[in-house]
Amino acid sequence: MITPLYVVWNFNPVLFSIGSFEIRYYGLMWAVALLLGGYMFNIFCKKERLPQSVADSIFIYGVLATVIGARVGHCLFYEPGYYLPQPWTIITEIRNGGMASHGAAVGLLIGLWLFSRKNKLPYIWSLDRVMIPVAIGGAIVRFGNLFNSEIVGCECDVPWGFKFMRLHYDLPVEMVPVQHPTQLYEALCYIITFGILAWMYFGRDWGRRRPGLLFGVGLEGIFLTRFFIEFVKVEQEAFEKGMLLDMGQLLSIPFILLGGWMIWRAFARPEVKPAESVKKTVSSENTHPKKKKTVKW
Repeated sequence: MITPLYVVWNFNPVLFSIGSFEIRYYGLMWAVALLLGGYMFNIFCKKERLPQSVADSIFIYGVLATVIGARVGHCLFYEPGYYLPQPWTIITEIRNGGMASHGAAVGLLIGLWLFSRKNKLPYIWSLDRVMIPVAIGGAIVRFGNLFNSEIVGCECDVPWGFKFMRLHYDLPVEMVPVQHPTQLYEALCYIITFGILAWMYFGRDWGRRRPGLLFGVGLEGIFLTRFFIEFVKVEQEAFEKGMLLDMGQLLSIPFILLGGWMIWRAFARPEVKPAESVKKTVSSENTHPKKKKTVKW
């Protein structure tokens, strides 16, 4: 008799603890994703000869907006009945977990709009470039979900299935069901999306030639992935049982439509040639408050 293949997953999600205070791998993955995003944005600014102040301000308008949006999005999209009557728990119970990628997307869109106004940059410029770190950051966060043994898939009989022991701690290993490692499915798709976007920006210079294209492709890669993988996921909340499309899929549809429209719009307009690059005035690092610096991208 051939023994079926599977992975027994019993990873301790706590990196270290001091008394009741814990540092989890999930939080570490979020920190790595955000720091990597800031580092990559710094590369974009240097490549396009923008002042260092532009790269520095992404933390305030990008990182904070992403974290706040992810937290508020989870509370409003998935557990409004619990959090709305006591909204202060959105902050006080943040250690209990709960971050939503759709909320992070909405928060980031708002934060980038403010960032673009602050630095006198076209909004689409910011949207295009942020999609590259967002894609790889999404993969890193999904590894954090794997470490937490959360957002798991339905039962399966595939040889790469996982037995999530921490979800069935009272059962012997032979009785624990084999489930799809949907966190890895999403992470792999996001890494592929990241590779495509990086090639489009660094290899083909489509960040300048086709404004909006990177943003549209990123939205399609991330939210189409989310939409289809939801079909093999276990419902995250009880209210999702029996729904034709779960909350994650319903929230993905607007982003998928927006991504398709952005791709169409990018190709419907004439290609912007490097020689015709738009000049834009941005804040200079010069200490003189009225002096401006003109740069090209």
